[in-house]
Amino acid sequence: MKNLCLLAFAFAIGTSASAQSPSPTPAGSVATSYRATVAKVNDLVHTKLDVRFDYAKRYLYGKEWVTLKPHGYATDSLRLDAKGMDIKTVALVQNSKQQPLKYDYDQQQLLIHLGRTMKVGESYTIYLEYTAKPDELEAKGSAAISDARGLYFINPDSTVKGKPVQIWTQGESESNSAWFPTIDKPNQKTTTELSMTVPSKYVTLSNGKMVSQTPAGAGLRTDTWKMDQPYAPYLVMMAIGDFKIAKEQWRGKEVSYYMEPQYTAQAQRIFGRTPQMLEFFSNKLGVEFPWNKYAQVVVRDYVSGAMENTTASLFGEQAQGTARELLDWEYAGVEREIAHELFHHWFGDYVTCESWSNLTVNESFANFCETVWAEHAFGTDAAESQGFRSLSTYFRNPANYTKPLVRFQYADKEDMFDAVTYQKGGNILNMLRVYLGDDVFFKGLNLYLKQNAYGNGEAQQVRLALEEASGQDLNWFFNQWYYRAGHPIVTIDYRWDAARKMEEVTIKQTQAGQPFILPLKVDVYMNGKPERHTVWLRDAVTTLQLPAASKPDLVNVDAEKVLVWQKTDNKSLAEYAYQYAHAPRYLDRFEALKASKEKQTEKLARQTVVAGLSDRFYNIRVAAIENLDLKNKATRKAAAPALQKLASADSSVKVQVEALRALAELKDKRYEKTFAQALGSQSYAVQGAALEGLASVDIKDALARANALQADTKGALTAAIVGVYGKSGEVSKWPFVLARFDAASTNDRFNMMQGFAELLERLQDPAAFAEGVSRIQHMGVQFKPYGVDKRLLALLESLKAKRTDNAAAQQVVDQAISAIQAAK
Repeated sequence: MKNLCLLAFAFAIGTSASAQSPSPTPAGSVATSYRATVAKVNDLVHTKLDVRFDYAKRYLYGKEWVTLKPHGYATDSLRLDAKGMDIKTVALVQNSKQQPLKYDYDQQQLLIHLGRTMKVGESYTIYLEYTAKPDELEAKGSAAISDARGLYFINPDSTVKGKPVQIWTQGESESNSAWFPTIDKPNQKTTTELSMTVPSKYVTLSNGKMVSQTPAGAGLRTDTWKMDQPYAPYLVMMAIGDFKIAKEQWRGKEVSYYMEPQYTAQAQRIFGRTPQMLEFFSNKLGVEFPWNKYAQVVVRDYVSGAMENTTASLFGEQAQGTARELLDWEYAGVEREIAHELFHHWFGDYVTCESWSNLTVNESFANFCETVWAEHAFGTDAAESQGFRSLSTYFRNPANYTKPLVRFQYADKEDMFDAVTYQKGGNILNMLRVYLGDDVFFKGLNLYLKQNAYGNGEAQQVRLALEEASGQDLNWFFNQWYYRAGHPIVTIDYRWDAARKMEEVTIKQTQAGQPFILPLKVDVYMNGKPERHTVWLRDAVTTLQLPAASKPDLVNVDAEKVLVWQKTDNKSLAEYAYQYAHAPRYLDRFEALKASKEKQTEKLARQTVVAGLSDRFYNIRVAAIENLDLKNKATRKAAAPALQKLASADSSVKVQVEALRALAELKDKRYEKTFAQALGSQSYAVQGAALEGLASVDIKDALARANALQADTKGALTAAIVGVYGKSGEVSKWPFVLARFDAASTNDRFNMMQGFAELLERLQDPAAFAEGVSRIQHMGVQFKPYGVDKRLLALLESLKAKRTDNAAAQQVVDQAISAIQAAK
């Protein structure tokens, strides 16, 4: 499972981001009860479903034959999860006949009295008829999965022009039991046969292979999909809609992409690396992709980012776009998600967490693979950039520091889908990979997968497999990183002892509790060459004594830049400048640029950040731009020519955008031509930054350009146009702004928010003003768990202060403020 937006971060910096946001603990909930793995009374064996749909009522009519066996003890009852259904029939199937059974149902679980005692290992089949009513179900989602109705009807009555009619499902964590009765727990596995009767014009997708298509009456067709390998109930899926399918092969298995027809031309650009990923992951893990096909489908109004349904991953609409939109994509967006969901087919589908407490064996591995694929496809800088971006998500929220990776206490299972399980866990695995070495680490993963194939796993089994591969005891590692909360917080100080020809490096761990045991590499640079030392930190204060014939030019602690820690590294500016020039890693250079930001009155700091503008890796060039102190005259003079060149001709769209934004900060008419030329780019993001730059020097020209550009606008360009209209007070554009705001993605709405509010404050029409304020209120209430409420409340207070001439307008704003404040 992958969530698309980190909303609070996106709003704070004014750019989109793709990551999971920490899941907030609901007010009043407690996380003190031990969450035992659900006991297995009965084991699922096979699930056969025959479903049809009432689009008008948003109902599913289902028939089900579920085959089970008692697990460890004989039993005379069966408990199935079945949320909000009308149960019509419950019967035991015997010799092709149905024996009605008694049952109790509380709208959450169906307790079936079997009428006799079933022996251990004895197979039996229950037949059910039911109606699922997902739109009438009250179900709580999480920050990773925003809704839990299980089954979704999208535009079923075709009331929204231009929006496709679709049906799709979302099972994780335990939501598939909203559309078919099952034992909806991750420690169950079932084979499936799923028949869907749908309008003939639509395409269907489900797990496994389609085995038949048959007419089912006027305008209808029944498609049957069969999956012969067992998988967890939450991974069962359906998708129905007007999809066009692009197909290719990998090792004789079908690889397919289901998209809305207008986007199919871009299928190869979006999903085309999938066969390469299948090959790479299969070889790296030593376990060939274990399923009979792999499909990927893109749907509308999805409740998360993407989902690893077995053989049929599902993506939100961020995974489809026009040729122009794709120019603005980067690895951290959709390609990362594609790798993430595919890797789940080993970690999550092939071997599934035995309980939500051990979700790390699903999600941490999928997060980890994002770095592994980036390294393989794009190099070490790209991998380390992705790892750092991921880990920064964990560090951003101090609430994450109180939660261990394996968590047997939580208020709700949905709370497990957070930045500890995903981002911290993924970086812990990378740290362990570097410690053990690639060969041993992946040998251990191979053992874990083979030992638990088509079954369940937990963190201790990962440990045992890695111990078997390495011959080492790894309890020390797992105890502190998997079963303890938090991370090391360190200060690093350096002292050269000329008499002893010794460099002393003192590392203090200042976090609460026991010190962490940390193996790390330290590079000591002299005369341009590093000498590597392998050391262990075991105490709260460790002083390393490193021999050196002369004072080192640089001592680079954690030279491999893999430790999950927060550090205060007391290097001099000269040492950081040397680090930028000589240390090889992405984070070496990034840290040096960051350290130079506040010191640009010094020539060495200016030289470092200006050097960063021509770095080999685009994200370092971006970091260099972001760390320029453009208020410093000498920095402006040194950087401006490079910025102009980057804005005009850099190979990276992201660099062009940041360079244009930096030039806009200068508010200098000499760059007006640069902005005007960049408006001719095919990239919406470059056009948006160029329009913002033009507005900084000539708002009238920017307004004229905005009018011309609004006929073909998406994403960042739309936000820039709205910003221009807001600055210029062009109230006649309010209908356009409101329509684009309503049609935008969540991240794009936040990026429009400043211009939206600036234009809103000028509206005199009470109805239009109330309409605009209601949009801000809705965003504040809906996304309050992400922490955006403070920014939106400040924006509303500012809006109120500017409407002192209108008591009715102030009242509308006050009501919105109260609604956001009251929301939980």
